[in-house]
Amino acid sequence: MGSNLRKVAVVGLGYVGLPLALAFSKQGNEVIGIDLDDRKLQALEQGRSYIKDIPDEQVKMAFERQRFSATKDMRRLREADVIIICVPTPLTEDNEPDLTYLMQAAANIRDHLRIGQIIVLESSTYPGTTREVLKPTLEQSGLIVGTDIFLGYSPERVDPGNRSYPLEVIPKVISGITEKCASAVEDVYKTVFQTVVKISSTDAAEMTKLLENTYRFVNISFINEIAQLCTSMGIDVWEVIEAARSKPFGFSAFFPGPGVGGHCIPVDPLYLQWRSKQFGAASSFIAISREINHKMPVYIVDRIKEALARESLTGVKILVVGVTFKPNIDDIRESSSIEVMKLLQQEGALLSYYDPYVPEITLQGKKLTGTRLSENELCLADCAIIAVNHDELPLQRIIDYVPLVYDTRNALKGMSGKAKVIRLGGGVSDSN
Repeated sequence: MGSNLRKVAVVGLGYVGLPLALAFSKQGNEVIGIDLDDRKLQALEQGRSYIKDIPDEQVKMAFERQRFSATKDMRRLREADVIIICVPTPLTEDNEPDLTYLMQAAANIRDHLRIGQIIVLESSTYPGTTREVLKPTLEQSGLIVGTDIFLGYSPERVDPGNRSYPLEVIPKVISGITEKCASAVEDVYKTVFQTVVKISSTDAAEMTKLLENTYRFVNISFINEIAQLCTSMGIDVWEVIEAARSKPFGFSAFFPGPGVGGHCIPVDPLYLQWRSKQFGAASSFIAISREINHKMPVYIVDRIKEALARESLTGVKILVVGVTFKPNIDDIRESSSIEVMKLLQQEGALLSYYDPYVPEITLQGKKLTGTRLSENELCLADCAIIAVNHDELPLQRIIDYVPLVYDTRNALKGMSGKAKVIRLGGGVSDSN
């Protein structure tokens, strides 16, 4: 494997970049991690991980083996044989692609390019970005893609909190601007990933990522709508889903909740929608799905008002359990739980929250510190909302002391206590 060893630079050491950098380091490559966030750099130099899925020991070992370093010095890009871009690609306030971070990274790479380097974009983006935006920027250096340097796109597929699929086990889709570029990118990634899937173009690879997340976006929206329909009809949506998933073909189970969240699923479909409009097309599914998900927090707040028989929540003490965008992680980006809390705050509710992974949040300019769920605090709450089903939650304590619990995740299935429990897409159960 020695002949395959390269010096790899990873630009952007977030949820995508840091695991990737450590994976390349683990295979014996020397890795230069580049990030402009001093807090991240300081943590790494001290052997500390700021990502829950990565233990401190993994960072320490990479440094001790002298195969990993972290810096903000862009000049070190020239040392690398491979440069992988893992910077954020968020949306603007107008829900259009914000390529600011990508353009900054591209300009820095352009200014430190040398012949023979392989550059790969991993950030989620719209079809055409690598070819129309990144390629011309890099070629401003005077080096030609496909001849002097090699450019490709490989969509990240990180699933935070999912220990069933470690990074190197997830099949890696790769592509290149030219066939020679694609082969160069394939040679790089097959040293780390068990399965590499080479496809015809960077546009197709970019579309692959958007398809994966738009698929989830649309189906989560659909099941949230079905949950509302089931509630109206007095049918338990959770029972229906379990029955439907017994079919061994033709059905994939999705589950209702307060809405979609995270750094990909709420964002990627809007990248696709924006790009589609440039071709005179649009997706009705994306538009409708976005509307459904946008209304889910409102729907939940309305159901709580009904359960409390109140037109206003002013002065009502509400405990929100779980504020991350999915279970068993510490990431609150685009969290639907936070959106529910904002609405409750606007309604005048007295908010508290519990999340074992998030000690503090800022909600509309106001800092909130997580509660410890003492018996006294639970007894003071008028209502609790189970917004995220982390594996380790004191659910029994909650339903023993809080009079009303709204369970958006079916986390209380099979449990009984003193609380009146309302389930999203289900019925109402009183105590035991």
